[in-house]
Amino acid sequence: MNIPMLDLKAQYETIKEEINEKVLGVMASQNFILGAEVAALEEEIAASSGARFGIGVSSGSDALIISLMALGIGPGDTVVTTPFTFFATAGAIARLGARTVFCDIDPVTYNIDPASCEEVLNSLSKKRRRLRVKAILPVHLYGQCADMDPLLKLAGKGGYWIVEDAAQAIGSEYPGRNGLRRAGTMGIAGTLSFYPSKNLGGYGDGGMVLTDNARLADKLRMLRVHGGIAKYHYKILGGNFRLDALQAAILRVKFRHLDDWQEKRRSRADYYTRKFAESGLEGSGLVKPPLAVYKGCGARHYHTYHQYVVRVKNRGRLQACLKTKGIGTSVFYPLSLHQQKCFADLGYKKGDFPVSERAAREVLALPIYPELTPEQQDYIVETIREFYA
Repeated sequence: MNIPMLDLKAQYETIKEEINEKVLGVMASQNFILGAEVAALEEEIAASSGARFGIGVSSGSDALIISLMALGIGPGDTVVTTPFTFFATAGAIARLGARTVFCDIDPVTYNIDPASCEEVLNSLSKKRRRLRVKAILPVHLYGQCADMDPLLKLAGKGGYWIVEDAAQAIGSEYPGRNGLRRAGTMGIAGTLSFYPSKNLGGYGDGGMVLTDNARLADKLRMLRVHGGIAKYHYKILGGNFRLDALQAAILRVKFRHLDDWQEKRRSRADYYTRKFAESGLEGSGLVKPPLAVYKGCGARHYHTYHQYVVRVKNRGRLQACLKTKGIGTSVFYPLSLHQQKCFADLGYKKGDFPVSERAAREVLALPIYPELTPEQQDYIVETIREFYA
């Protein structure tokens, strides 16, 4: 079989007529920047997420940057985050001249570990004059929310902002002390990505910031148009962070299908997990499937499975074997951010975050998307079983 890591062509075939009609409508209107399509997408996603406001921006990376900008984070400030994430998380902090401080991750969810975060914050409190902490930036990795209640408690105690990186987790739910909350709505701001490979992906870049704070929403809207309050009149220094109308129109079509696609992802994930148990791979410890920690907690959208990530032995050899059998895989992420050359000035070294470093050596993402068939999944599991046999 030939099974790609992601098959966007298969998805397009199921919605081709809807997409083409919408695209042609935008082309006929000749309105391409912000406008009615963007406003409608903002309203629809904010309402679905349980946020008061959605501000469409140019990418998920820019959503992080503009959120930190709106909060006034810059030189002299510190933001605590995870080293096991995509570059953009820490990159946004660094680009604004603030200092990135890492803490380790939970070995089960791969999300930021609240206990490690507390330990780091306690250490930083002794250096408050030199390292002024302004925010905690948790990432809801692979489609499952971080453990937010203890992070919110830490933030409240220390007077820090929480900005959620929900690029991989649109629609996922967290059963916290305030009831079910969706990813991106528990802090002062939450960011989404509409990169094509995301569960809700456009045909180019795009992103959004979610917030309940009206003043912050107004500032975000100004920042995305160079800080302008009217044409050629600028109140603050911003940038070009606008979402295109064409992308918004495409996303509105796909958003109507998102809940169904999410359910199908969960179904495929459950099938994988059952097959790994039946094959004996899980029991032998050779393959460790992901654990949906909030399943059964009243959350229907407990995991959105942006990725189905397993821990495996001999990852390099297994990945090479799967490639020869026509099976696409990927590694998210092969090197923790604290070990990246661009962050060498932070002074971290190998061994500082052992849980993150071990995950970087062992995780492997398998194909998962709504169009994936049971026959394809059987082939993947059987190929893995044969490799270890």
